[in-house]
Amino acid sequence: MATNTKLFSLEGKGLKLDTAADVEAHIKALRENDVEEVRFLGNTLGVEACKVLGEVLGTKKNLQIANLADIFTGRLLNEIPQALSSLLEALLTLPKLHTINLNDNAFGLNTQAPLVAFLSSHVPLQHLILNNNGLGPHAGTLIADALTALHGKKEEARKAGKEVPLLETVICGRNRLENGSMTAWAKAYSLHTGVKEVKMVQNGIRQEGISHLLTDGLRHAKGIKVLDLQDNTFTILGARALATVAPGWTEVQELGIGDSLLGSKGGVLFANALAKGQNKKLELLRLQYNDITAKGLEALTAAAKDALPALKKVELNGNKFSEEDLSLMKLRELLDERKEKLAGDVVIEDDWGLDSLSDLEDDSDDEDESEEEEEEADELRERLLEEAKEAQEEPIAQKQDKDVDALAAELKKTEI
Repeated sequence: MATNTKLFSLEGKGLKLDTAADVEAHIKALRENDVEEVRFLGNTLGVEACKVLGEVLGTKKNLQIANLADIFTGRLLNEIPQALSSLLEALLTLPKLHTINLNDNAFGLNTQAPLVAFLSSHVPLQHLILNNNGLGPHAGTLIADALTALHGKKEEARKAGKEVPLLETVICGRNRLENGSMTAWAKAYSLHTGVKEVKMVQNGIRQEGISHLLTDGLRHAKGIKVLDLQDNTFTILGARALATVAPGWTEVQELGIGDSLLGSKGGVLFANALAKGQNKKLELLRLQYNDITAKGLEALTAAAKDALPALKKVELNGNKFSEEDLSLMKLRELLDERKEKLAGDVVIEDDWGLDSLSDLEDDSDDEDESEEEEEEADELRERLLEEAKEAQEEPIAQKQDKDVDALAAELKKTEI
């Protein structure tokens, strides 16, 4: 069997490469071949080793994909920035490099600088994979701002007559992005409107942040095909934003909103939005553990039948209705009928039907008082946010009020 000289891989070897000599023992094939993909994941690379690798990678002008996931395990915090810089500065010179995977590397605020420099400048970038990096809201903001800067660089290159790809994929989950970075992420997505896949699961984003991300950011991603925001917090505020924005995603095929506390009313709002018939390519819907009740299930089943002709799989475990609910039975029958009609000769069962429903709660008839209180709080929050936004947009008088000047003077006296 012929060796694939276009791929160089040390994947999963568990090597601890500290010195130049350490790494030289493993990269003869990398030096000799004109590779298009490299995989270093599952090893641990030191400063000197990364310096040598960077020098070699900088000569690979046809390199397209770099998998640098999990390459700093056991490294000291002060080693990582220098090691990462050696690699990313080399990759920055490669005109065909469109995909980078940096999963499972502990960057955080102290080591984000090399990454920000790369992301803000690498015009060929199409696919960014950045899961489980310990970013937090501050570093998360810097990453999003870097993507905003990247849009500017891409536009400049286009104006200069160059062929420039769109940023199509952003996977940034398990990074504690939280509400604090959502303004920056919304801005980035409002510019990168050609994005097709976004996964931002388990980031501690609460309802205000989700609402902002959707209405000011992802609303502009008209061609998005895959969106996964699971394990963040929507409540009624986020559900309203989702219901407003979702009909605009006419190309979407997968939506992940599981474990996001949509709530009973939020589930109905979202189902009614799907019922508008604008998401005709939707195939997979993840809605587990969302406190969706029988009313939401009924609305979803009606939408699936009349407005979602491509829907194949719905995940609903952990919600609040009975397994004997008539709407659930109708939905199961509908998906089974589609499988029989459309699946073809080779059927992958996991791609069709409903998920396991072993964890349903049958209390759909009771309106939870805590949800009503949460809804009222969200509505108040939403009004306050809207008022604050309106206040920011009001024109500021050029001539300042004397009372305001006096107050400012008093406050200045109290500064520490």
